Amino acid sequence: MKLLIILFTAFILALLGTKIFQGSWDFLYSGNFGMTVFIIFTGLAHFKFQKGMKMMIPDFIPYKMFWVYCTGFLEIAAGIGLMIPSIRELTAILLIVFFMLVFVANINSSKKKINLFKADFSGPGMDYLYKERIPMQIILIIWTWYFGIYLH
Repeated sequence: MKLLIILFTAFILALLGTKIFQGSWDFLYSGNFGMTVFIIFTGLAHFKFQKGMKMMIPDFIPYKMFWVYCTGFLEIAAGIGLMIPSIRELTAILLIVFFMLVFVANINSSKKKINLFKADFSGPGMDYLYKERIPMQIILIIWTWYFGIYLH
C-alpha cells in the first residue's frame, strides 16, 4: 500500500495546485495526474529492479526481460496518455486491461515469495497478495475508470 501514497499525494498536490492557480478544484486533471505520477513511477521501477521483475513473470512466458522492459515503457506511455484528453479514455481502458493482466505476475510473485527489490525469494508471499496487492489493484482499476472514463 506504500505505493498508493504516491497516487494520493500527487492527486492532493494537483488538486491544491488547481485551486490555487486556476481558482477551482479540477478533479479530472488531478485524478489523472495522480495516476500519471503513480504509473510512471512504477514504469521506471521496471528499469531499476529488472531482475526482480523478471522473476515475477510466470515460467511459461518466454523472453522475460523483453516483457519487463516492454511493460515499463507501456506504463510510462500510459501515464503520458492519461494527460492527453483526446486519448485519455482509450488509455484508461487499456490501462485497466493491463492492470488485470499483470495481476497474473503478482499472483506468481506471491506464490514464489519473490522479493522484487532484492531479486530473491525472501518476499512476503501470499499475505502480501491478499492484504495489499488485491486491494491496491481494485483501487487502481476503480481510480482509472473513474478519472479516465467516467469523468471524461
